Amino acid sequence: MTVTLADVAARAQVSPATVSRVLNGNYPVAAPTRERVLRAVDELDYVLNGPASALAAATSDLVGILVNDIADPFFGIMASAIQAEIGGAGGRAGGERLAVVCNTGGSPERELTYLTLLRRQRAAAVVLTGGAVVEAPHAEAVASRLRKLGEAGTRVVLCGRPPVPDTGAVALTFDNRAGARAATGHLLGLGHRRIGCVAGPPERTTTRHRLAGHRAALAAAGVEEDPRWTVYGRFDRRAGYEGASELLRRDPSLTAVVAANDSVAVGVCAAVRDRGLRIPEDVSVTGFDDLPFSVDVVPGLTTVRIPLAEAGARAGRIAMGREETPAGGVGEIGGELVVRGSTGAPRAS
Repeated sequence: MTVTLADVAARAQVSPATVSRVLNGNYPVAAPTRERVLRAVDELDYVLNGPASALAAATSDLVGILVNDIADPFFGIMASAIQAEIGGAGGRAGGERLAVVCNTGGSPERELTYLTLLRRQRAAAVVLTGGAVVEAPHAEAVASRLRKLGEAGTRVVLCGRPPVPDTGAVALTFDNRAGARAATGHLLGLGHRRIGCVAGPPERTTTRHRLAGHRAALAAAGVEEDPRWTVYGRFDRRAGYEGASELLRRDPSLTAVVAANDSVAVGVCAAVRDRGLRIPEDVSVTGFDDLPFSVDVVPGLTTVRIPLAEAGARAGRIAMGREETPAGGVGEIGGELVVRGSTGAPRAS
């Protein structure tokens, strides 16, 4: 049975006029109402009737780029590289393509909303960057939307995310486990045995993979991890400061801290100094990603370099069909440990 606009309105408990306004984007609608309408549209798999349905068989010149936080250099670097590959002629009738950066703010609900909107706009391609939320309900909802995007002719690329099977999406994954294992292994090699960890949000795949690599290095060295040595927070400086302060309160004998990423590491360094401790003489610190500022902090930050610009450019080319997809639809991008002045041998007991 054909789903009508009235069916969507009934499901969303709004008027048909409100549904029309949301889908056409020609009139302001409150965010909760808009999201309720889009959810109903997706649940009912509603497709516009008449002339619009004929257009739905073709894609537009729009390309969506989803990021968690455009102010974070991690996402800014990738989004810029993706957009550089998308720009220029090549759209319908040889025209320019329009890249739209969708900033989710880390909200799973906003991520789903943007995926629905991009499908309604018949996006030519969608690139999702950064880690994914692990919880089953959200993961299943994302998979459903990616599958529908693919069925509508949209090319989907995941950059820095794990694969989503049976969706047709191409995945360029970052080897976060190996990178984190290398960073912690470096500290262990220097003689550290009491190593704290300021991890990212626990529901994110990036956090889980980096934490798994850290713990694998500890286990390989025969170091039993103390539950007090791990705290969780956002991927930002404030979380690093608060996390390191908490770790050193719990166990002042810690000699090193591994941070979820470089922004977190900067906060860790500030917290260490505010306790009157020196880096690396009293506490060594490592980051992850090798963002541009990492070499300029004092001392320079030991970190794991991920080629973010190269990964983003590759994702953009694949999204535009200018580069072959990797075998099996999955390509892995490794990291490289970069040793700088923020790590050294532990202080004598």
